[in-house]
Amino acid sequence: MAENKLNLLADFPAISTKTWKEKIITDLKGADFEKKLVWRTTEGFNVQPFYRQEDLKGLKTTVSAPGQFPYVRGTKETNEWAIRQNICACKNARKANAKALEVLNKGITSLGFCMDAEKLNYRFIKNLLEGIDARAININFTICPCKAPELASILVRYFGRMKYDFKAVRGTINVDPMKGMLLQGKKHTRAEVAERLVATVKAAKALVNYRVVGVNSVILNNSGAYCAQELAYALAWGAEYMTMMTETGLPNYLAARNIRFNMGVGGNYFMEIAKFRAARMLWAKIVEAYKAPAFTAALKEGAKMNVCAETSRFNMTIFDAYVNLLRSQTETMSAALAGVDEIVVTPFDVTYEQPTDFAERIARNQQLMLKEEAHFDKVVDPAAGSYYLENLTASIAAEAWKQFLAIQEQGGMYEMVVSNKVQEAIAANLKTRLSDVAKRKEVLLGSNQFPNFNEKAAKKIKATACGCCCGEKGELMTLPCTRAAEEFETLRLETEGAKKQLVAFMLTIGNLAMRIARAQFSCNFLACAGYKVIDNNGFKTVKEGIKAARKAKADIIVLCSSDDEYATFAPEAWKQLEGAKEIFIVAGAPACMEDLQKLGIQNFIHVKCNVLDTLKSFNAQLLNK
Repeated sequence: MAENKLNLLADFPAISTKTWKEKIITDLKGADFEKKLVWRTTEGFNVQPFYRQEDLKGLKTTVSAPGQFPYVRGTKETNEWAIRQNICACKNARKANAKALEVLNKGITSLGFCMDAEKLNYRFIKNLLEGIDARAININFTICPCKAPELASILVRYFGRMKYDFKAVRGTINVDPMKGMLLQGKKHTRAEVAERLVATVKAAKALVNYRVVGVNSVILNNSGAYCAQELAYALAWGAEYMTMMTETGLPNYLAARNIRFNMGVGGNYFMEIAKFRAARMLWAKIVEAYKAPAFTAALKEGAKMNVCAETSRFNMTIFDAYVNLLRSQTETMSAALAGVDEIVVTPFDVTYEQPTDFAERIARNQQLMLKEEAHFDKVVDPAAGSYYLENLTASIAAEAWKQFLAIQEQGGMYEMVVSNKVQEAIAANLKTRLSDVAKRKEVLLGSNQFPNFNEKAAKKIKATACGCCCGEKGELMTLPCTRAAEEFETLRLETEGAKKQLVAFMLTIGNLAMRIARAQFSCNFLACAGYKVIDNNGFKTVKEGIKAARKAKADIIVLCSSDDEYATFAPEAWKQLEGAKEIFIVAGAPACMEDLQKLGIQNFIHVKCNVLDTLKSFNAQLLNK
């Protein structure tokens, strides 16, 4: 018997993009393809509903290999990254040392020490690093820029006395005067900024694998910056420091190799992967511009962007805090797949207390799981060749470059900071994002959508500040310090602190499917304010429902039915409740809404509502009686 052989190319001929699109348009049944399926990102560019191999044509992101200029596919030939934990060493060096030794036995391969400038001396560093082999792990320091050169000198002295090969020790010092300007508002002249950078680089020159100049765009991410916006400012920030250092006569390769980028990573999974890929490519191109008289091997090595990614605090919440683990896990996955050099996972409880040992353990294990169980460290740049991610990388690179050029036209990053333009732009962006959160255009699980109905949080909130910064607030505008969920949390804590628990009662009546759907929507909506919600199977009459609501001591009564039935049920309920103390709400936006409003019914909740403002108005009525 003859065997039939399958010929994939012959039996399954290629289908053109035009044919695919025609089929999609047919399935849309008249709906506009562009409006229905093309996604306009917050970054300022469109994303198509599907991509094909032909969409890779002309993309510059596909022509290099890992470890090769312009490093879009990574600066190394493996996907190994360092697992970092930050430790506050502001008060006691020995306690910080004990904690460091403990976590080093639990999978950490990079330590970050936050230090008090006033306590810096050789003995402090000796006590801090006692028993820690600086050749085996990365050791990073954050200290006031005014003390960074002294710290670098002490480290050279200490490592020398330990008889370490200076090439074997690696880490960062993270001197970043503009970070302080953005967070504290204290203005420094351009010359002062350059002097601190150059002084630290010179003091640490012997530490050839230490990067001592920091670009901390993570603070922009934590203030609500979008991917392309953070990337554009990070590039301008790095370029500003490159210019400052080379203008003083520092060799271009030495300036480049000393810059470390500390970037945030948010919850937009694929966008964040693309951001880091685009960042490496664009930074390599920027460093190449400093190649005069030649693009030497040393400068090309310096063009390798070194990135520490830190999971965002902006989208972390107080309520339903374990959901923070889901957020930080996907963020960590984005950073790992994108090939960063180091990752800091923010502990899930950081929004309401100094992280506990348990929270820090989970944060470590989130990375260990990706390495030991998911093997994310085994494959370099898995995004390569993906039609979607390659196009996303190119798009975010184009948008970030556009914004970078605009920054340069306005004088560069330093001028943008001292004129408050960076702060104003981030504040405007934050305002937009908070509005989107208020309207549920941006969803925060557990805060503005699907809250934990029964959770109380006031008692668990404790001080969270580390107190590592020095100096008083200055004359410059500072970055906003507001998380996405804070306004919802303030509202809910206000409800929680009320003299009595506020109760929202679902008066379900009529069409079974509609009353169930609207009751579920309303319970979810009102629980975002912390109200106790009482759902019901349904009532035969409006009068029966109101009686049950009053027996439950309801503060809010929500009528849940179908649009057609509201024309009868709503006026009947309003007639019985008019002048009463309860807030009366109709769930939905029925066609008869205008007629109901003429009767005096003013409260309607539906998907187009500003959830936050609506709940604030309810609280104002209920708590100010």
